[in-house]
Amino acid sequence: MSEPARQQKPKWRRRAESRPDEILDAALTIFERDGFDAARVEDIAKAANLSKAGVYLYFETKDAILRGLIEREVAPVARNFRAMAEAGVEDPVASLRMIVAGFTELAGDKRKFAVPRLVLSVASRYPDLAVYYRENVVEQGLGAVKGLVAAGMEQGVFRPCDPGAAARALLGPIFIHGFYTHFLHGDPGPLGAAERVEAHTDILLNGLMAPQ
Repeated sequence: MSEPARQQKPKWRRRAESRPDEILDAALTIFERDGFDAARVEDIAKAANLSKAGVYLYFETKDAILRGLIEREVAPVARNFRAMAEAGVEDPVASLRMIVAGFTELAGDKRKFAVPRLVLSVASRYPDLAVYYRENVVEQGLGAVKGLVAAGMEQGVFRPCDPGAAARALLGPIFIHGFYTHFLHGDPGPLGAAERVEAHTDILLNGLMAPQ
């Protein structure tokens, strides 16, 4: 009797560490297509080429999947801006320009902006998700700008004002523009991203500058 042929190993095997990202990619597509509430885990699993049980190995609930999207897509960006702000207090004007440019790029990325749009759509029904997003994204961004405004005031570069109000005035219009273009399908206007950053920072920073 001939020796049984050895079972051939597959030439390619999906690494386990890549599966969470595959699930998140699939989930974002399904959430955008069906909405968060109507989306089914089995559809996410199918889009990720996994079983439903395979999805639950990595994410226990749909809420956990959305938290995973927040953590992957936008929270690291906000934390990076916070770190940039803390490192850039010696030149608050230049640092604010960089952060406004970064947030404008984020708001212009339709794929990344899909995550805040999803959070907004479910925030009233899932307050824990709303709080998670606020603490890990919104407050990080506002904190970055608030710290730079406070530093500029201490240096005499900016006139006395409420740093929190200034932070909201700087970042609020950027996200309103993102919702207007991506969520309401509005006309983004004639300015490109770079020109929009320049116009926005020129208006806001001139409002902050101390009299010469």
